[in-house]
Amino acid sequence: MGFRVTGRNGVNVAQQTSGDEGASQDGDGQGSGVPESGSSQAGAGPGEPPRAASRRGRHWLGVGLLTALAAAAYSAFALIRFHTYLSASYDLVIFDQAVRSYAHLHPGISVMKGLHNGFGPHFSVLGDHWSPILAVLAPLYWVSNSPVNLLVAQAVLFALAIPWVWLFTRRAFGGGAKATAAAYLVSAAYTLSWPIASALAFDFHEVAFAPLLIAIALERLQAGRLRTALIALAALLLVKEDMGFLIAGIGIYLAVDRPRALRRPALTGLILIAVGLAASVVSIYVLIPAFGGRSGYYWAYGALGGNVPQVIGHIIVHPVSSLRMLVTPQVKLDTLLWLFGAFCFLPLRSPLALATVPLLLERMLNSKFPNWWATSFHYNAYLVIILVFAAVDGAARLDRDSVRIREYFAARRRRGAASPGPGGHYRGTGTVALACSVAMIAVAIALVPRFAFGVALKPSFYHRTFHARAEAAAAAAVPPGVTVEAVNYIGPHLSGRDTVLLWDGDGTTPRFSPWVVADVRHREFTWPSKQAERQRVKLLKEHGYQVIFRRAGYLVLRAPGAGR
Repeated sequence: MGFRVTGRNGVNVAQQTSGDEGASQDGDGQGSGVPESGSSQAGAGPGEPPRAASRRGRHWLGVGLLTALAAAAYSAFALIRFHTYLSASYDLVIFDQAVRSYAHLHPGISVMKGLHNGFGPHFSVLGDHWSPILAVLAPLYWVSNSPVNLLVAQAVLFALAIPWVWLFTRRAFGGGAKATAAAYLVSAAYTLSWPIASALAFDFHEVAFAPLLIAIALERLQAGRLRTALIALAALLLVKEDMGFLIAGIGIYLAVDRPRALRRPALTGLILIAVGLAASVVSIYVLIPAFGGRSGYYWAYGALGGNVPQVIGHIIVHPVSSLRMLVTPQVKLDTLLWLFGAFCFLPLRSPLALATVPLLLERMLNSKFPNWWATSFHYNAYLVIILVFAAVDGAARLDRDSVRIREYFAARRRRGAASPGPGGHYRGTGTVALACSVAMIAVAIALVPRFAFGVALKPSFYHRTFHARAEAAAAAAVPPGVTVEAVNYIGPHLSGRDTVLLWDGDGTTPRFSPWVVADVRHREFTWPSKQAERQRVKLLKEHGYQVIFRRAGYLVLRAPGAGR
């Protein structure tokens, strides 16, 4: 049996609650004033004033509208990119083939991934990344057989984090009009944030599930609802093998900050650290190899050592050079500045920012994959919710600090004495928190032209270029129901009706697919040069392939006996 403490304007009301999830206290004893899923406050109580119920209904309508608009805008952005041939086979077709395989009750087979990376045509993507959660999207393919399913699903999943951002922010700022306004502003800042934009611009990845699950987990922890938070964190372990590291980061935060909304937060944090690390180890060294992958396939820390103990030993013996690796080359430092700067560096005021440390170390200490360091891919979307919530918590702490400082000087003026000691309770006025929220949305808007959403401000984004029209014509020349080897940006438009392989290689060892869509004018993905592509086409012709389509450097070749 626990106790839930709520209240407003300094008045706390103890309300006895049942269950084993511990005492829920809304941030320094501040009441949320908003309905919580799974709580008795979710609906209007018998004695609730009609005006309060109406106000709550308006808020839910507003949050729902913002969520729907974000989902629609995200979907439009992704679908326009698809229509204008900006979506790439690597990785959209890989996920498309995998989820279609799940829809047919097969274990996530991607022939493109298997052949391109040397694992064979029957390779399951579970041997690449431990992402079984992708299977929940399989029913979409019972309705429509297209990679567009994944683009829209990701857009909706990103948008569904918005209500949890709103709840977290409003509770953190103590409820009331200022907190409500701030909650909308912070939700909009998340909606426009560049990590989400970059992920949407890089087609589809398993990161689609991460913001929503992380938002649920952290909001429920804030509300003292440990059971629901643990369920969300357990689901997060199905998103990717390194999500255990992120869970360990959340555990570090709980152990350090010890939020009063939870019973035994330090113990909970230590358990999350242990479980998170163990889950990642099992995923990498047991589950991925069990599905045909290699545990060391993504090992990227050769500059530090050949295994985890060697890396840890190197960091201990050479701490300065190891720290220098976190910010060199310059792109690493730039990404870190953009990540924290996008939220006005407010996360640095919150212990919650500690939760970002494991994933940042994983990315920035790597010396093999430069894409992990950059802002233009999907990796930063794993961190965006933590940074938003840490910024909110940082703003709330600054708000309370402002009251503490003001009361300190007021006490000195009145009595010449110091302000109350550490046991004194300080409540924020909400003014500083609201100002921080205004700053966050202002920065988010200012950064829109700088990152992936910026292209949507240009009229040319909405029209196919000359090359895109040529790609569309080449795709139309390939019949349905065939196996086709296609260049990177044409493959997604064939994947719903054909078995698509990636047009790649060294120019000397073709796969001799029945159909080939090649490019001899531009250096395509994975090719060392245009000359190598031309040599491949020449070799195919020598083996009897016929060119049945030619435009703007794009060729469609048909193998002997392939038919139409």
